[in-house]
Amino acid sequence: MTRGRAARRRGCGFEQGAYHRAMRATPDHLQERITAFVRTDVPTLRRDMTVEQALAAVREHGLGERIVYFYAVDEHGRVVGVLPTRRLLTAPLECRLEAVMIDRVVAIPDRATVLEACEMFVLHRFLALPVVDAERRLVGVVDATLLSDEVFDVAEREQADELFEMMGFRLSQVRGASPLHAFRFRFPWLLATITSGALCALLVSTFAATLAQALVLAFFLTLVLALGESVSIQSMTVTIQSLHSGRPSLRWFAGALAREGGTALLLGLACGGVTGAIAAVWQGPGPAPLAIALAIVAGVLTACLLGLAVPALLHALRLDLKLAAGPLTLALADLSTIAIYFSTAALLL
Repeated sequence: MTRGRAARRRGCGFEQGAYHRAMRATPDHLQERITAFVRTDVPTLRRDMTVEQALAAVREHGLGERIVYFYAVDEHGRVVGVLPTRRLLTAPLECRLEAVMIDRVVAIPDRATVLEACEMFVLHRFLALPVVDAERRLVGVVDATLLSDEVFDVAEREQADELFEMMGFRLSQVRGASPLHAFRFRFPWLLATITSGALCALLVSTFAATLAQALVLAFFLTLVLALGESVSIQSMTVTIQSLHSGRPSLRWFAGALAREGGTALLLGLACGGVTGAIAAVWQGPGPAPLAIALAIVAGVLTACLLGLAVPALLHALRLDLKLAAGPLTLALADLSTIAIYFSTAALLL
């Protein structure tokens, strides 16, 4: 029983988290009227019926696929009570519905939006809710599946949007767009990549003499760049998520730097050790494998710092950190990684 309650609490927390993400996203379809989503296959029962008469009416009317509650109405058709299915089936046949029904009914007004209906499901935790008009007459019923179909779908769309924003554009900007329209959004960020790549090539050219001394450095350049980019993106993603949940401060930055820096140091030592060992086995022991290993350690630490600092700075400047952080962080990580890599090699060679 304890495990079951704990599981329900965890589920509730996840559901509320998804709902709050939907509140922030608020796509257009969540602002539609709830009446577009109601089911009308639920039989209404008069409150003066007996249980036997109600069961006969249910058999005559038929049931929809997801009947959970039955609703009792007065002589004017207004909802005055709710009957959970189990209570209706187990009550004595001669009892009147008004004696066994729950007379406090939580209902969704027909003017409510889908988002407001989802909020009511989160707050009241019912499996279904009736939708009523201004006179409290039953319009239809909405199931709790609305919450999973609408709100959780919003959470999935948010995750997809965040992924594309890391690449430099919003998914909504290119979904269904013409080739020319998509080109206008995507090419500027690719141009930024070309620019950073050209700067990296220029930087490498200044170390032509170092490359001539140890050609093995060129063999591992792609690997070193990939490690720096991977670590910077990982740190940037963690930072952006943290910035969503709290206001950054110097204390927050120091704590985040300590956590991410410690992780990056371990990653750098592991990656540098493995790569340096590979280079030593391949080319033989010497200063070049040592330079590769040390450069990876320093490059990973620097990439981690950039992944943390760039989003924090953009957030402090009130810029769109998700759209700008990805290309900017990657460009700076590439430039710093190359500078560290060849500078370390130049010193040791």
